Amino acid sequence: MASGVTTETTARGAWRDWHAEETPIRLGVSSCLLGEEVRFDGGHARDRFVKDVLGQWVEWTPVCPEYEAGMGVPRPTLRLIDDGDGERMVAPSTGRDFTADVQDFTRERVEGLGEVDGYVVKKRSPSCGLERIRIYGSDGHFRRKNGVGMFTRALMERWPLLPVEEEGRLNDARLRENFIERAFCRNRWRALVKRGLTRKRLVDFHTAHKLLLRSHNETGYHRLGRLVASFGERPDAEVFRDYEAEFQNTLRTKGTAKKHANVLQHALGHLKRTLGPTEKREILTSIEDFRRGLLPLVVPLTLLRFTIVKYDVDYLMGQLYFDPHPKELMLRNHV
Repeated sequence: MASGVTTETTARGAWRDWHAEETPIRLGVSSCLLGEEVRFDGGHARDRFVKDVLGQWVEWTPVCPEYEAGMGVPRPTLRLIDDGDGERMVAPSTGRDFTADVQDFTRERVEGLGEVDGYVVKKRSPSCGLERIRIYGSDGHFRRKNGVGMFTRALMERWPLLPVEEEGRLNDARLRENFIERAFCRNRWRALVKRGLTRKRLVDFHTAHKLLLRSHNETGYHRLGRLVASFGERPDAEVFRDYEAEFQNTLRTKGTAKKHANVLQHALGHLKRTLGPTEKREILTSIEDFRRGLLPLVVPLTLLRFTIVKYDVDYLMGQLYFDPHPKELMLRNHV
């Protein structure tokens, strides 16, 4: 990775310029997804995208709550049981209750995960699953399917702004792009904090992310702008704290074709005195075709990016919207 941008200079729009070797992109992950044989049956659940594709760009922090809590491999199948006094983790074949073991491990492990930029969890796991986990009654009968894995629930309660996804949901192109974009943005913020927050550095950071933020949530973008403008009226530390929370929350809203089309048209507006009618028509047509679902996002983005570089439009060249993460991940080829 690049050594990190000096934010006192003009911000550029390449994702590498905002990352630093001393602050690598680090993601937590359920160990079995990397191919570690820690599942209840002694097997693994190696995920090709997680291990082979995303793994080229991030450092993993693997965790298996059940194995690391001392349950061993192989181990009995576990269930989440709700008997009216809260959820417990129980092995139905033996009746043994592992709740305290997992909770004790989870409290210690989750607290030390503040330096990760996101987390990929194993679907359907009673410890790691993100959603739709089966909950049973103490009589063994199925009750509902709206549970969250015991470890993942504690993780999200402790780090509510952390991007968390299941490996299965990463097969959805929009969810995958949103998760990875949020993780890269979180890492950029961590790198900025480590270099030392100043008013100018925050202004540069906000400026570089403007179009990216607008593609997620226009209202959140305006709130962030007001926060940056409040320097001098509020203590700097308070502005930095509130900006981080609002920045992460704004990115949680997923982009849509309509939002992206609006951002692309806004960017095109910066070129209206530069482009000829033919160039403008071709770019507008590609934006409209994308909005209608006839083209992937990468097509109008590529046309605009070429034009921005050709005419050296400084403001747009500094926008991370055009290059927020490695193109090798091909995230915008499918949205």
